[in-house]
Amino acid sequence: MPRRSAGILLYRLAPAPQVLLGHMGGPFWARKDDGAWSIPKGEHGDDEEPLAAARREFEEELGSPVPAATLIPLGELRAGSKLLTVWAGEGDLDAGAIVSGTFELEWPPRSGRVQHFPEVDRAAWFGLDEARVKLVKGQVPYLDRLAALLA
Repeated sequence: MPRRSAGILLYRLAPAPQVLLGHMGGPFWARKDDGAWSIPKGEHGDDEEPLAAARREFEEELGSPVPAATLIPLGELRAGSKLLTVWAGEGDLDAGAIVSGTFELEWPPRSGRVQHFPEVDRAAWFGLDEARVKLVKGQVPYLDRLAALLA
């Protein structure tokens, strides 16, 4: 069975559609920009409802509950080795005020030193065209699904 992940793609409409993405934290992504941003998401087990996991992960990665009253399913896709389920919600959030949870990683490798890194080191709003460049490739189809929903 593939691992499962769930997330929420927050969007706002004015002046044109924009999506909120998080730049992945940790040393691997530190010097990367294009292709290094993600929909706020995270893994869940078979015993957790995907939407509950998506809400939990949004709050863990951005430090705020989902500011959208209604969430619309954008479906499921294989993103790398995971099955990713995403919902879209219209809302606004101060991207500069995020406070992300952290993860532990031995860094540098084989050094014996365990360091803490933020899951998301920053967040930003992007128009759909720019988001296609910033987002990791496996998540880009969700932008198409959102654009179709908003059309």
